Amino acid sequence: MTTPDGFGRGTGIAGAARPPAGAGYPGGPLPGGVPVPEALAHLAGGPRYWLPPQPDRTVPAAPAAPPAAPPGGFDVEAVRRDFPQLHREVNGRPLVWLDNGATTLKPRQVVEAVAEHCATGTSNVHRGAHTLAKQATQVYEEGREEAARLLGTQDAGEIVFVRGTTEAVNLVAQSWGRANLGVGDEILVSAAEHHSNLVPWQLIAKERRARIRPIPLLPDGQLDQDAYRDLLGSRTKLVALTHASNVLGTVPPVAEMTALAHRYGARVLVDGAQAVSHFPVDVTALDADFYAFSGHKIFAPTGIGVLFGKRELLEAMPPWQGGGNMIDSVSFEETSYAPVPHRLEAGTGHIAGVAGLRAALRYLAGLDRPAATGYEEQLTAYALGALATVPGLRLVGDAPGKIGVLTFLLAGTDPMAVAGALDQQGIAVRAGHHCAQPALAAFGLRSAVRASLALYNTVQDVDALVAALQGIQAASAG
Repeated sequence: MTTPDGFGRGTGIAGAARPPAGAGYPGGPLPGGVPVPEALAHLAGGPRYWLPPQPDRTVPAAPAAPPAAPPGGFDVEAVRRDFPQLHREVNGRPLVWLDNGATTLKPRQVVEAVAEHCATGTSNVHRGAHTLAKQATQVYEEGREEAARLLGTQDAGEIVFVRGTTEAVNLVAQSWGRANLGVGDEILVSAAEHHSNLVPWQLIAKERRARIRPIPLLPDGQLDQDAYRDLLGSRTKLVALTHASNVLGTVPPVAEMTALAHRYGARVLVDGAQAVSHFPVDVTALDADFYAFSGHKIFAPTGIGVLFGKRELLEAMPPWQGGGNMIDSVSFEETSYAPVPHRLEAGTGHIAGVAGLRAALRYLAGLDRPAATGYEEQLTAYALGALATVPGLRLVGDAPGKIGVLTFLLAGTDPMAVAGALDQQGIAVRAGHHCAQPALAAFGLRSAVRASLALYNTVQDVDALVAALQGIQAASAG
């Protein structure tokens, strides 16, 4: 049985009428909406919580046979059928995967694409005269074209394959940074950054005698825009900026911040690792100079990632690594280099990874992205309300418009112990510093628990998390 918005009633969705205005939601009412599980109300001993309305769709909670996809909107149950790992058990319980911020699961289309390459399509790419080399090259370059489409650039030559976001940032720091940074120059880095968008800048700044200046956070996890404007100046050469924080979920106003940086002649590198799977990205609209993401954060394999760079910047960047694939001609007297993007791709690429990336991006392109984004936004709102029912739970970062990154502490319980207890119930979350120590330090923390959502997660997953946390608190209190 389903509600009109398509959420199944597998955990007992209430059939009550809409609550009166202003009722039942901590911190203010959500306008409109549909009832959510009664289970949460009795677990919390408090009021029911309400989820904003979603696009019309009907999703059977436990269909006997795969139904036809609804004519519009987002069919989460159809998506879940494509992810084999969602249908296994862990510690005798159905898996609830809430560790998407660390890595996303892979749909069968990606698994099949990688297996097909390894089983029947193995070959190196480029310059091959035989059929398999040509076929592998076609898959490889189609992967580049899919990445360009994902990011909204018309020029596939602006797409450089790397191992992941970390390597992308290091490439820009070691190539563009070494060529463009000098004594006294300044690099602005937001306090919300993953270490991968901080440490590479520290390394090159030390070498070039440049200076790192942090963009501070506000108490809710937003970047302090007044402080950012004050930090910008004639010495600012680069701004390193997350598109979505991996520990706070904050989505900064990247386009506006980029426009401000450009007024001072600074370049902007955007870490999109946590953004690309949650909402559409258009690097042209953002006017980003560089944009990086990792394949494994967008349903593709590990070990493959993408760096977008404006063509004029890539063409001016000297090679970072030397070797095969990035050369035009080599002699002991002189070496000339291939045009971009190949000049920045030394060595044999992760060809099987690109095959998987191509499949993942095509899979994502086949979904209704606006509807999927809307679904995630509503599930995040539901999760925030549900977590508020857990006594002693402190949420870290509540910036408006945040993605489904839910970092929290449970009073009296060590984060690692919480994660271990959840694992015993089949619920996968992460605990620790999340490679974002400065962000946690801004909240006076060294460690926290993080549950992170993806488009295949459901209300039932959130309910399982909340019920488990209630149990942990009850056991701790007892």
